[in-house]
Amino acid sequence: MNDQQQRPRGVHLQYRFEAAGDDATPAQRGGEVQNPLFDLLLALREHGSIQQAARAAGVSYRHLWGALKHWQDVLGEPLVSWVQGQPARLTPFAERLLWAERRARARLTPHIEALRSELARVLVEAFDGSQQVLPVFASHDLALPVLREHAAATRSLHIDLRFAGSIDALRALAAGRCVVAGFHVPPLAPGANVFARQLKRLLVPGRHKLIGCARRRQGLLVPRGNPLQIQGLADAAARGLRFVQRQDGSGTQLLLEHLCLAQGVDIARLAGARLPAEDSHLAVAAAVASDAADAGIGIEAAAVRFGLDFVPLVEEDYFLVCLHDALEQPPVLALRQALQDPLWLERLAALPGYAGSSSGEVLSLTRALPWWRFRTPRAH
Repeated sequence: MNDQQQRPRGVHLQYRFEAAGDDATPAQRGGEVQNPLFDLLLALREHGSIQQAARAAGVSYRHLWGALKHWQDVLGEPLVSWVQGQPARLTPFAERLLWAERRARARLTPHIEALRSELARVLVEAFDGSQQVLPVFASHDLALPVLREHAAATRSLHIDLRFAGSIDALRALAAGRCVVAGFHVPPLAPGANVFARQLKRLLVPGRHKLIGCARRRQGLLVPRGNPLQIQGLADAAARGLRFVQRQDGSGTQLLLEHLCLAQGVDIARLAGARLPAEDSHLAVAAAVASDAADAGIGIEAAAVRFGLDFVPLVEEDYFLVCLHDALEQPPVLALRQALQDPLWLERLAALPGYAGSSSGEVLSLTRALPWWRFRTPRAH
């Protein structure tokens, strides 16, 4: 290898400000990370030829070929192999590079989204004093960035969104670091100890009020075609599959513990491969799509985004919660109105596995969470 090829390759991250109007791409509206090299590799993999990839990308053959040669020179490794009469294929190095980047992108997206939200809040306050700001800490979800976009466009409400596990989001609400928190639970019968043990100490009837947001499907994310024929958690545990879980304190990890307990599955057998826990649905999907795991737990929309199959396990409600005193504050009122907007419900229904569920309605803890039992002191 020459001196240029022997130099270590660095990774440089940057961002830019852009106008994000109605014609903006999802990446321009949200926290997506983009890079021309990986866009090129993905196009080549999908179309199997430079000519078709160039046509799909809206650029010339010469431009795409020049870009490919440039990146091969920079990296010092071939990226595409050709065999006469066969489609162009990514080299093993290019495949590894592409999937490593997609997994890193999935892991980074919630954190980049938080940074983007903070910068957007500063710009909103500087240029549009009429727009209200609502700090929200919430369990990772693919509908909330869409809700933020909808609220900004229709209610002049900027949702300052930070993703965290359900428990951390509720703790942030208790500490006064946000006005609204987001968490999710499945329909549960009284005595659901896993959720009750974790959530009851953070939710107080009368003090906290729930706001209906959405219903979504959780299940197993498996490779396309489900080649291992995984039918449920018992299947995954019995066969010692590489199963990727979520981080401690996340609502999805609580759900996994609850389902394993209800089905008599030893959750420890799902950790046999000791894969690192992921902190978002997209990161779980990326791990399965890159063949780093055989299965994982997550929402249907994440499976669809990564071209995976989905084995449904349960439908759950995603709630927003605030203090009772905050219900009538203008930003929270605007949030409730945005959630009840038919246009929002239409956009929500377009997300795989999502539907409206009491969206925007104020709900009491004991009615929405029937497993919650508030014990009043016994009179002497």
